[in-house]
Amino acid sequence: MAKQSKKSPSVDNPGKVLKRSRYTKAETFAIFKRFHTDNPEPQGELDYVNAYTLLVAVVLSAQATDVGVNRATRNLFQIADTPEKMVALGEDKVREEIRTIGLYKNKAKNVILLSEQLIRDHGGDVPEDREALELLPGVGRKTANVVLNIFFGHPTIAVDTHLFRLGNRIGLAPGKTPLDVEKAMERAVPQEFALHAHHWLILHGRYICKARKPECRRCVIYDLCKSPEREVFDSIPEIAVRTRALAEKDNNS
Repeated sequence: MAKQSKKSPSVDNPGKVLKRSRYTKAETFAIFKRFHTDNPEPQGELDYVNAYTLLVAVVLSAQATDVGVNRATRNLFQIADTPEKMVALGEDKVREEIRTIGLYKNKAKNVILLSEQLIRDHGGDVPEDREALELLPGVGRKTANVVLNIFFGHPTIAVDTHLFRLGNRIGLAPGKTPLDVEKAMERAVPQEFALHAHHWLILHGRYICKARKPECRRCVIYDLCKSPEREVFDSIPEIAVRTRALAEKDNNS
């Protein structure tokens, strides 16, 4: 097992927000090639059966875990998987179904309101348009981007807390606001990796590059990472070595 020694020296003032990426285009390509090699078809972790239930699930996921949302919607989506069924169910019943997740009262209200608006303005369909989605109660830019990406296949970048942290921590797409990071990420991500980029980054931030302490020993991009918080080992972690070899083999095939 690789021996841990000390924290790496800072390449920038960690208290200062970078103005541009720490990585060249070739380095950025290598990062996403590693993510692709490790997980070619990343999936979101919210359960849904159609565009409408995905939209509702993402609205409910604000300040809640995906696991908690899935638990709360398991029965809800069996009895109400369309805006019409949700409105018929009523706010009181929706509130009862989702009471285990945070802010459930306000979320139940928004689910009914957005369902009514979908029926009124879009014939009950979820619009494939960011501006139209953002006009729905409880739907912000991140939620719209998730729906556009996962269901409609748009190469959008949905910046949650994990992706915002990662963009700044490793210096791939720095920014003071989620929108800053989103725009920086859009500029940085190679086109061939754009569809799955936000999934890779969210999963990496959620399970590897964690908020309190990054698990650098499990990182597939360890030797490419330029974060001041990266731990220094006496050898590159085996998972990074293996993934690099597989990525290089794929590049040469």
